[in-house]
Amino acid sequence: MARAGLVAISALALAALAQVTPQAQEKKGITTPELNYQAGSSPLGKEQMVQSTNPKAPPMTMAEFGDARNIYFERCAGCHGVLRKGATGKPLTPDITLGKGTDYLKVFIAYGSPAGMPNWQTSGEFTEKQVDLMARYIQHEPPMPPEWGLPDMKGTWKVVVAPKDRPKRKMNNYNIDNIFSTTLRDTGEVALIDGDSKKIINIVKTGYAVHISRMSASGRYLFVIGRDGKVNMIDLWMPKPDNVAEIRIGLEARSVDTSKYKGKEGDYTDKLAIAGAYWPPQFVIMDGDTLEPLKIVSTRGMTVDTQEYHAEPRVASIVASHYKPEFIVNVKETGKTLLVDYTNLASLKITELGSARFLHDGGWDASKRYFMVAANNSNKIGIIDAKESKVQSVVEVGKIPHPGRGANFVHPKFGPVWATGHLGDETISLIGTDPAKHKAQAFKVVQTLKGPGGGALFIKSHPKSKHLYSDAPLNPDPKISQSVVVYDINNLDKGYTVLPIAEWAGLPNDGGAKRVVQPEYNKAGDEVWFAVWSAKDKASALVVVDDKTLKLKTVIKDPKLITPTGHFNVYNTQKDVY
Repeated sequence: MARAGLVAISALALAALAQVTPQAQEKKGITTPELNYQAGSSPLGKEQMVQSTNPKAPPMTMAEFGDARNIYFERCAGCHGVLRKGATGKPLTPDITLGKGTDYLKVFIAYGSPAGMPNWQTSGEFTEKQVDLMARYIQHEPPMPPEWGLPDMKGTWKVVVAPKDRPKRKMNNYNIDNIFSTTLRDTGEVALIDGDSKKIINIVKTGYAVHISRMSASGRYLFVIGRDGKVNMIDLWMPKPDNVAEIRIGLEARSVDTSKYKGKEGDYTDKLAIAGAYWPPQFVIMDGDTLEPLKIVSTRGMTVDTQEYHAEPRVASIVASHYKPEFIVNVKETGKTLLVDYTNLASLKITELGSARFLHDGGWDASKRYFMVAANNSNKIGIIDAKESKVQSVVEVGKIPHPGRGANFVHPKFGPVWATGHLGDETISLIGTDPAKHKAQAFKVVQTLKGPGGGALFIKSHPKSKHLYSDAPLNPDPKISQSVVVYDINNLDKGYTVLPIAEWAGLPNDGGAKRVVQPEYNKAGDEVWFAVWSAKDKASALVVVDDKTLKLKTVIKDPKLITPTGHFNVYNTQKDVY
């Protein structure tokens, strides 16, 4: 940015920042890891939308409006919402922005605020011209992305191989339990990798930036969902495992799972699948053999705390209950967990539980009775009792918990615990999960470990391991983002050991970020896999570590391993082992 531009609005900057509320002033500024995470791009920027203009707002050409819209969905929608009504960030609707005026908004965008608004211009992310563009854009009515109903879904639904034409038995020699599904983020693919031989079995075309891989209860089918809402169903019994059905359930999404319950109400193993969307805010229940959409449910409604209507509460994590024929659906902005009884889709029963706003990801405790879900911008963990259908507790933890599925292990002093790392600080919180034998420690933070810094995304352990691993791929320090830390479960007080995973990968010095992400055990629990994640045009790799010795075991390199991020072991995902 030109110095003259800064001088011209410096006085306005002081006035603007002086108007920040006392509550906002009490908050710490946004950290680089938070910015990297919250300001992620949205696939909605590519969708056709009608230009919405406001005659009272500053004029914009169609081209300017289109450019601004793309920037908004690329950098801003994750915090402020698709409709700009506010999510983890503040609302930016015309009833608020018009009164502020263009000059004030330019200062706000350029300099940020103590409440967490990034300093887009002074950080070099936006040019002065882009700041002006965005200041005018947010005074216009937000363009409305299209809704996505049953006809839209069915228009994308494809059964590649009909159930009757699929193998009647396993038709390959792979050890299916030890296959890894690795997300190739920027190519819209997953790599199926043989965990025994470390060879790529197949590269399967999927949606963009697959968020998670989930296994059917039987262990035969692998389900993946892209951030663009595309769900793929992969049959691991085929001679070469590949896609057998697909559908797009919305325009932006994160979550998928399948029915797991087998009990007195019936056997629902593999019978149904469910996926949740960020836009439109809804979830859909599908046939488990074909992905045919059967039931769509909107999640728009009132927030759990202020009881105010929210127009776009995004569906975050979804898991299938082991105790009842229910899906557990976590709705981000309203802070509600929905227990969806799937025994009768024509007369759907939903139990609504309220814990804390901004529910995100999470995982089961070791007993698979309690679902531990991060309410990330509330700095809490909600604990859902799947057996009793109630909120067991809401626990204060560190800043912006991001556990992935979390990590379960037996603490030498406090018994069974579940762990989460944090995006916003360097801590790891250990929560007791055994009310039967360790009642005094149950559903409380029993210990807080110190890590190397914020920016953690995943934490992992295994029942056969004595180690706890934590990554920090969004930390701004390359020494931290390119390594992982390991704790000895039996001696947690001694601190952590650093493993230089990116260095072990032996990748060329090509300027790639080489961020190390998502520890994942093999089925046996004696290996831990890590993705070394670089840019699309840079070399990436997978690094396998011997869990007993903490030494490098092997490096998996292939030109087809482009931007590997999440990876999921079939057996551990099927059995919820983490």
